[in-house]
Amino acid sequence: MGNTSSMLTQYDIEEVQSHCQDLFEQQEILSLYQRFCQLDRNAKGFISSDEFLSVPEFAMNPLSLRLLKMVDGLNFKDFVAFLSAFSAKASLKQKVKHLLVSVIFQVYDSDCNGKVSFKDIMEVLRDLSGSFMSDEQREQVLSQVLNEAGYTNESFLTLEDFIKVFGSCKPEMDVEIPVD
Repeated sequence: MGNTSSMLTQYDIEEVQSHCQDLFEQQEILSLYQRFCQLDRNAKGFISSDEFLSVPEFAMNPLSLRLLKMVDGLNFKDFVAFLSAFSAKASLKQKVKHLLVSVIFQVYDSDCNGKVSFKDIMEVLRDLSGSFMSDEQREQVLSQVLNEAGYTNESFLTLEDFIKVFGSCKPEMDVEIPVD
């Protein structure tokens, strides 16, 4: 499975399915493997940041630079596990919802210190909203959300705190996987 020029064995497929809590059917895993091989242009067995940026939808994402820290160097098994957090089927499994919130937490935790500050959240909100909101409006909204959850602008949110504040939101980040 590490060498992208080889074919997946039945064992590889079952291992990936198990690793992703059986969110993907065998045919979906084979399609993902084909896509992984297309992205892994140098057949190294992992996808680099530059290779991820070759996907136009990824490169255009306002959070792509933050996401790159999480996806750089993913092998196929980890690539599928990362994508499983965004699967439409994931909403059926509570564990995966937690994984999705964990992935989102990593996007916000720009300095990778395990804590998200008001400033970290503001940076992401700025990236996402662009000129549609002023900094004052973003600060107002974020302050209100934090205060309603019992936190202040000076609070540093751990993953547990982040889940408490944002876990009840139902993030819509589904990814469709075409099966040829």
